[in-house]
Amino acid sequence: MARPGHSAWPLLAGMLVLFAARASGQTQDCLSATFQGGRTFQTCNAMPVLGASLHWTYHTENGTADIAFRAPQNSNGWVAWGINPSGLFMAGSNVFIASQDSSGGVSILTTVLESTSPTLTNRSLSFEVPVTPAGEYVAGVYTIFATVKLPSNITTQNTVWQAGPGNTGAISPHPTSGPNLQSTRRLDFLSGQSTGGGSNSRLHRRNIHGILNAVSWGILIPLGAMIARYLRVFEAADPAWFYLHISCQLSGYVLGVAGWALGLKLGSESKGITYNPHRNIGIAIFCLATLQVFALMLRPDKKNKYRFYWNIYHHSVGYSAIVLSAINIFKGLDILKPAGGWKKAYIAILATLAGVALFLEAVTWVIVLRRRKSGKAHAAANGAGWQHQQGA
Repeated sequence: MARPGHSAWPLLAGMLVLFAARASGQTQDCLSATFQGGRTFQTCNAMPVLGASLHWTYHTENGTADIAFRAPQNSNGWVAWGINPSGLFMAGSNVFIASQDSSGGVSILTTVLESTSPTLTNRSLSFEVPVTPAGEYVAGVYTIFATVKLPSNITTQNTVWQAGPGNTGAISPHPTSGPNLQSTRRLDFLSGQSTGGGSNSRLHRRNIHGILNAVSWGILIPLGAMIARYLRVFEAADPAWFYLHISCQLSGYVLGVAGWALGLKLGSESKGITYNPHRNIGIAIFCLATLQVFALMLRPDKKNKYRFYWNIYHHSVGYSAIVLSAINIFKGLDILKPAGGWKKAYIAILATLAGVALFLEAVTWVIVLRRRKSGKAHAAANGAGWQHQQGA
């Protein structure tokens, strides 16, 4: 009898074959590309995102590289490729941008991306461009031809690429999620080897920001509110419900503040890109949640005459934070654009919490009404007994 682990080998082998076939296919597509004018290049790399590929010939004698960057795009869109001497990010990149002009030809804009300015103007790059760049648009694919002198005569460079809507006259911003945040590679023009971009780290932090906020504001805080509203009705749950409620709220607050702070950090790193509704709602949620923490410190005794007003304050602020949190989580999902399963999973969580809340609402009302009825009967019995004593 074969060991259970052996059954995994055929599946693993099949996956390796498929992976190798896919990689081979990408390389073959890269190598089989042809260019107008009979241009040829010694090396090429299939980019991991945006369907792009880079072809080049490196000249060791003068430290220059002849470049051909290819990327599919609609005729009313643009593509770009460049080098960033500062690091693996877009800001500070020296780029070539190809788009169609009013006559249907391809124009090339050269510029240095400034993080503080969303507008693009034609300007000289920080490294030499010995040959005037050119471009072509054939069969839905843009190609940028350029010759560059590698900065500091170093063969390993930080390369970036992008694609988005618009044209030379009005280039619109590219999407700020998914593949457009993964379009950086550190490339060695001599060996052809490349490594992943630093933008993946930023995407990772964006995902952490989303997970922290979804778990804290979207799950723990509502769960804590449900515990306070429904478990307190059961006499056997007193005072355990209170400590469970506080544990959920404080845990949610700590995680939420961490996610909120990370969001502010991400925002400060994205000059010129601001998601105002998501940001403003996030600040409002933080303020409301902080008020709830102060409410815990200022909680008066049940017999205190101000307890009624404290309850109004505590409940209104808490439920407002929960509603705003759900809204903002969906706005965050629209920004991150993760796989569809994430949004469905959160909707399922909300539906589950709502279903449990409706069930417990019905149960608690039954218990409350029975207690009221029992209390009235007890009061009536006591009243009858008192009258009987008075008559006697």
